[in-house]
Amino acid sequence: MYKHILVPVDLNDESFADTAVDHAVWLASQSGAKIHLLTVLPGIHNSMVASYFPEEAANKMKRDMKRNLQGFADKYVPENVACQVSVEEGKPYKGIIKTAERIGCDLIVMPSHKRSRVNKMMLGSVAAKVLEGASVHVMVLKP
Repeated sequence: MYKHILVPVDLNDESFADTAVDHAVWLASQSGAKIHLLTVLPGIHNSMVASYFPEEAANKMKRDMKRNLQGFADKYVPENVACQVSVEEGKPYKGIIKTAERIGCDLIVMPSHKRSRVNKMMLGSVAAKVLEGASVHVMVLKP
């Protein structure tokens, strides 16, 4: 049924992402899909940040993040399920949507933070923005 499943991962809160990965692994094992784990770094190369943050340091951060994401994949994705990891820069929802389009995924599986109404009004919700902007199915898992 699915061929490519994208799972956004926040490495700062593994317990938050592991449920989404568990669901994606189950779906992938049922359909033979490949899982794509993604983490999105804030815009470390945008002009404001770049003026304070050397480019080589930003590139090292991106490499380190990819290595950490691979460690997460090794921990949560069984060897019999195909898995690829990637790191994007920018706003999380834009990185998720862009990656979904780039890899031709047919499902995004992501957790949703439990936030207060005030917090949602002020900050918005990454899951809500992905739901609105994605051209594929999005499975949002509640905490």
